[in-house]
Amino acid sequence: MKSLIQTLVETPSPSGYEKQIREVVRTEVLPLADEVRVDNLGNLIARKGQRGTGGHKIMLAAHIDEIGIIATHIDENGFVRFLPIGGVRPRTCPGGRVRFLNGTLGVIGTERLKDAGKTPSFEQMFIDLGVESRNDCPVKVGDMAVFERPFVDLGQRLVSKAMDDRIGVAVLIETMRQISHSPHEINFVFSVQEEVGIRGATAAAYGLDPDIGMAVDVTLVGDTPNGVKMEVGLGKGPAIKVRDGGMLSDPRIVDWMVQAAEGADIPYQLEVLEHGSTDARAIQLTRAGVPAGCLSIPCRYVHAPSEMVDYDDVQNAITLLVELLSGPVDLG
Repeated sequence: MKSLIQTLVETPSPSGYEKQIREVVRTEVLPLADEVRVDNLGNLIARKGQRGTGGHKIMLAAHIDEIGIIATHIDENGFVRFLPIGGVRPRTCPGGRVRFLNGTLGVIGTERLKDAGKTPSFEQMFIDLGVESRNDCPVKVGDMAVFERPFVDLGQRLVSKAMDDRIGVAVLIETMRQISHSPHEINFVFSVQEEVGIRGATAAAYGLDPDIGMAVDVTLVGDTPNGVKMEVGLGKGPAIKVRDGGMLSDPRIVDWMVQAAEGADIPYQLEVLEHGSTDARAIQLTRAGVPAGCLSIPCRYVHAPSEMVDYDDVQNAITLLVELLSGPVDLG
């Protein structure tokens, strides 16, 4: 599975420009699904199974887009000014490398600051493409780029840009591969434009009108020195979301997930996240409302060029999803 993860995270596809990663995912899911289609917004939807007696229409969502930057201005010396696409943090940018979708590589530099200890703003940063003039610049205004960081296998821990949320995508693909039977119609949605406002899942959920919804995404951890104050840590199992900055998980979905994990002796954690949200928020609020929750992969350094996950957490997330989807669901 590590080779699949590497392929996913190293495929450049920022929000709104998900074509490359969508084709990678399509190749993986075509042999596994009963139907594969792309909706008008660009979400890839793979259906597996039919709803049987007592079954439900279930929507699982993992977003395929990643954070990036967009070129806004090119000066006479060929230096490119830019703005963020999604939650790019200024402190992670200086000295970083980016790859534009046309293949051009560049390094992020900063203006000279009066206070060298202060984090520069986006207005004080630029991209150096190694050219000498605007005429030599292979990038134009409006071109998109992602951060250039290779996949690193540390054994138990995996590091790369775009673990958010390509690791969730990998989990859904492998879950499709492992499910042999289910009483449900399961719609695996590989959603677009999550990083810029949960847009893809909003459209997909409206079109599918599911009975039950679940996102698979990353979450922060509290296990680094003087880190955020939360109970989630790497290597302790996938996290069952109770609350984040955009939603309260349906208690019935939380109980269903907890009971399945405990019944199958799968390690898990409970997640209460202060800020941020996932595709589950869009699913929950679609049409007349949908019981929804989220299974989270603990991740260090979210929205930095090097995000870290634990391989056992990934495997246990798959095991839990297969357990959840293989039997009947009674939410009471």
